[in-house]
Amino acid sequence: MKTVRWLGVGIGVLVPAMAMASTLETVQERDSVRCGVNAAQPGFSSLDDDDQYRGLDTDVCRAIAAAALGDATKVDFVPLDSVERFTALQSGEVDVLSRTTTWTSSRDTTMGMNFTGVSYYDGQAFMVASDLGVQSAKELDGAAVCTQSGTTSELNLSDYFRINGMTYDAVVFDAPEQSIAGFEAGRCDVLSSDASQLYAQRMQLADPDMAVVLPEIISKEPLGPAVRQNDDQWFNLVKWSLFAMLNAEELGITQANVDEQLNSENPDVMRLLGQDGDFGEPMGINSDWAYQIIKQVGNYADIFDRNVGADSDFKIARGLNALWKDGGIQYAPPIR
Repeated sequence: MKTVRWLGVGIGVLVPAMAMASTLETVQERDSVRCGVNAAQPGFSSLDDDDQYRGLDTDVCRAIAAAALGDATKVDFVPLDSVERFTALQSGEVDVLSRTTTWTSSRDTTMGMNFTGVSYYDGQAFMVASDLGVQSAKELDGAAVCTQSGTTSELNLSDYFRINGMTYDAVVFDAPEQSIAGFEAGRCDVLSSDASQLYAQRMQLADPDMAVVLPEIISKEPLGPAVRQNDDQWFNLVKWSLFAMLNAEELGITQANVDEQLNSENPDVMRLLGQDGDFGEPMGINSDWAYQIIKQVGNYADIFDRNVGADSDFKIARGLNALWKDGGIQYAPPIR
């Protein structure tokens, strides 16, 4: 696995070249998937002690590579900030964006990109200094609030404070590491972002106990991978890579038992693992594409638990991200 920052060529030169080949053809010829990720959001995308990207978003990238190339390690991770991420996808610098990005109507219809599913249901929250004694976001009238530019958080903040008849002073930063540093240095009373990011940022504080995340969730933030428009084959491949992990969890197929499941007589299992029918052919990939995802990366529970859930430092409950049959809203169409 490589971390790259490919600056490419001018868009005027790049776009005609892209028109001659689909994204999948380009990926297969290059023999790697270029995946745009967050540079430093533990649990979702950050470098570990071995200088390898780890997290739920990066595992989605690995699943796509396993499906497209049969090898989950064939990913070039491209770290992107919140401002440059969309241009990087639009220009072809990356093949897919898997970077805690909220699916909104404007992004899905006016920015030349399509979201392929929801890898994590999130919502915006507030983190405050513990010594303020604040118990609710309704007590934040007149507060200085740190947030990040180029995100949905800015509009959500404005809406929330206006609806509740409160005022605030926005302290805006370009990157999450700047916003947490500003909060820790006392430049603001409150840090507001997606709850998932706040949990990660709290762990980065010299003293995590100096801050608390308030209970209010003030927005819907469905996060998921996005691809360029007008390439249905690649759109389908990325979409069904996520769906395969969800279906695998529902069927009880894990990274640990997937080889045993090859002998299953359950028709749904047989279809998912490529033992009955070839559901990879329409996407231009091998019939065992879903098997490769599960074997090399895992099902959805595998990637959730090890990165942000029970087996991680964050211990985030599944909540809305549980399967529909377990009280959540994660749901994948069937493979048939």
